[in-house]
Amino acid sequence: MAIAHSKLTEQGKTSVPVDIRKKLGVGPGSLLEWEQDGDRIIVRRAGTCNSEDIHKALFGSKAPKPKTLGELKSGIGDYIKKRYARS
Repeated sequence: MAIAHSKLTEQGKTSVPVDIRKKLGVGPGSLLEWEQDGDRIIVRRAGTCNSEDIHKALFGSKAPKPKTLGELKSGIGDYIKKRYARS
C-alpha cells in the first residue's frame, strides 16, 4: 500500500510529500539515498551513521588497546603542557 504519491517532471525532478519529509527528517538541502533491493527501490536520508561506523573509520576493524585511567590522565596532562607551554 502506497503511503504517498509524487509526480515526476520532464526534467526528472519530483517533490517529496510533507508527511514523508517529516518521517525522514529532511528539508531543503538534505541528501536522499536511493538503493535497489530486487525489484524495489528504497529511498532514505543519506549521511546517517552510527558510532560503530565512526569507530571503524577511525580505528579500522581492530579495536584499540584499552588505556588505564593513569595513562589517560598522563596523556591529557602532556597535551595540556605542550599546548599551553610558554615559549
